Amino acid sequence: MHQIKQILAIARREQKRLLSRPIYLFCMVLAPIFGFVLFTTLMREGLPCDLPAGVVDEDNTSITRELMRNLDAFQQTELVKYYSDVAEARNAMQKGEIYGFFYIPEGTTEQALASKQPKVSFYSAASYMIPASLVYRDMRMMSELASGSIMRSTLYAKGYTEDQAMAVIQPIKCEMHAIANPRLNYSVYLCNTLLPGLIMLLIMQVTIYAIYVELKESTASKWLGMADNDIVVALTGKLLPHAAIWTVMGILCLMWLYGYWHFPLNSGIWPMVLNMFLLMAAAMAFAVFLCGLVPSLRWGLSLATLWGVLSFPISGFSFPQMAFPDPLKALSYFFPLRHYFLIYVDQALNGRPLVYSWQSLAMQVGFLILPLLVLRRLKTFLLEYRYTH
Repeated sequence: MHQIKQILAIARREQKRLLSRPIYLFCMVLAPIFGFVLFTTLMREGLPCDLPAGVVDEDNTSITRELMRNLDAFQQTELVKYYSDVAEARNAMQKGEIYGFFYIPEGTTEQALASKQPKVSFYSAASYMIPASLVYRDMRMMSELASGSIMRSTLYAKGYTEDQAMAVIQPIKCEMHAIANPRLNYSVYLCNTLLPGLIMLLIMQVTIYAIYVELKESTASKWLGMADNDIVVALTGKLLPHAAIWTVMGILCLMWLYGYWHFPLNSGIWPMVLNMFLLMAAAMAFAVFLCGLVPSLRWGLSLATLWGVLSFPISGFSFPQMAFPDPLKALSYFFPLRHYFLIYVDQALNGRPLVYSWQSLAMQVGFLILPLLVLRRLKTFLLEYRYTH
């Protein structure tokens, strides 16, 4: 009972500190809300549209002009300019004016009609991964469609019926169905990891700042004194108001994603609520662990920022984890956002029973053990270390 009173007294003290410092309002309320609105509205179309591309058409026949008109009709690609040669188009791509260009050499139509397999080329700026890959996909698809169109015209000239010609062009008809995200909406994949990742990063930074600002302002001994130097009671009381605020922001994030934007949620809301709570708890626990490693506000914030920023690429939502080198594959399991992403895919996208996500859930819970490894060291820092500017 005495410890509960101590926790509540420390929580009231921390509440006053939160209300008296604008930095907490900005980092815990304004920054997350701004991030929610920014990322979701930035990608409201789902896929980038009308990406600028160029053409080098040295053949300049009716067939190649029709080919380029069809490419320009694709939703993701917009042909902004025809270039006279490859050097000019490459220069424009290097300047960032276009994301790729289609090259049709002279004699392409003549060779195609003579069944001599002409070669066309398409180039994309791989430094811009998403737009370049979309432009590349459209150009490649257009070249395949053009090849089929020319072959069909040749077969018609030889007396083939439409069914016979299509059987030669496409012996096996393939159908593609995207599971859980049939519109291939990039916002579904990106925002559902970017927004929780933003919350995780802010939690780590604010938690480290809240603990080590006590050391910086020489109030750590008073804080611990309110808990009779019990570091567990002191941390519980200090982080309790933080946990309440982050809980509200986490629920707001889920309401924004699944209530307002209606992103796929095939498992119901409660598994994702559990997933969000575990991510926030893991982030807070990891921040306390970092505080116990280094007795410096600057170093703590730097490590939290580094770990948080690395969480985005290593979580696997933009580049598949199975393609990582083996050391990075092993390292990815030490990032809470990686496990959040795996649970999100299993639950929200695929709607699998929660039991299939037990490994990621266990790893999220495992992060809560980290503070226990450094509590004694952290207490020593807070009582004995003298902060130097």
